[in-house]
Order: sequence, then structure tokens, then C-alpha cells
Amino acid sequence: MVAVVTDAPIAGEKEVARAGLVGPNSVIQLAHALRELAGEGAAREVFAQAGLSGLLDHLPDEMVDERLPARLFDALWRALPGPTAGAVAVDAGRRTARYILKHRIPRPAQRVLRWLPSPLARRLLLMAIQKHAWTFAGSGRCATRWGSPAVIEIEGNTLGMPGCVWHVAVFETLFDGLGRGRTRVEHPLCHAAGDADARD
Repeated sequence: MVAVVTDAPIAGEKEVARAGLVGPNSVIQLAHALRELAGEGAAREVFAQAGLSGLLDHLPDEMVDERLPARLFDALWRALPGPTAGAVAVDAGRRTARYILKHRIPRPAQRVLRWLPSPLARRLLLMAIQKHAWTFAGSGRCATRWGSPAVIEIEGNTLGMPGCVWHVAVFETLFDGLGRGRTRVEHPLCHAAGDADARD
């Protein structure tokens, strides 16, 4: 399956619940990925550049203001070379998705999704992504469309970064974990990369 993630504007969608808050794993898993792939010094540099040095020693355990991970994601790309920042962001996204699979999607629901035919399981997962979009989009808005390819649109993406590689990694890992079959997520429009038609 191919899914497309885009920052293209959407119209007529409801505002997501809990506007302005995102899941703590946007911070927690970034810290773990930084420490493992770039080292403790790099982790402290990124958190310091974001003005959040103390947060690294006291990682959150509940929803956080979307501005915190947004500042960290921005600092990641300022503090580290592009390839390293990208690798850390991808690893953090995969860790976030694995946490969701382990702790946030009930086992019975996972069994049902794995039992269903792959197209139906993927479609249900796409619906769940839209329903719970506040966990990764905060005050942004998310719409999904099933098709070939499936489309996930995020408007006002406060956690944007070049290529939105964190989001891409989250979605690929979720679909691979529950949708039975390799999923490739592409990101053709990205405000962070300077695409004029994207608004995030």
C-alpha cells in the first residue's frame, strides 16, 4: 500500500479535540533516539537550543503543549547535520509508533485488525488516525481519504520538519504493524521544505 502525507490545505473538517496538546512521546522518544543515535551531548545540545534543558531530565508523562516538541524538532535541525537530524527524527517516529502499538491500541482491537482482510484493516486504521489526530497534530487539522494511494492531510502542522520524516515514520510503522504488508508513505508537499502550496 502507498499512503501520501501532505500539508496541503483542507476544507470543511472539524477542529480536532484537545487543540494545542500532543502526545508526550513526541518528546520522550526524541530524547531516547537522540541519546542512542547521537549521544548524550547531542541530546543536551538539542534540548538546550530549544530552551528546554530541564525537560531532558524530567521527561513528561502526560499530554504536552505542542510548542514544546515543535521547539525541539526545530532545534534538532539547527543543532545537528541534516542526515543525523533526519535519522534521529525517523527513529523517534518509529519508537513513537511502537509505543502506540504496545500501550495505546487495545490487544483485542489489534487482533481484529490483524484478522481482517488487509484493505479493510488499513482503512480502519486510517479512520483511527484521523479520529486521534490531536496526538500528533495538536491544533492542526487532519483529514484522511482512502484510495490508491490513501491520503493523510495535515493543515497547520505545528510539528513540521523537512520532509516531515517524523510523521512519515510514525505512519509507516503503524500501518506495517497493523495493516499486514509493507506500507510506503510519501510526503510530496511540505511547508517546512518550502513548498508554496503547502500550509502548515
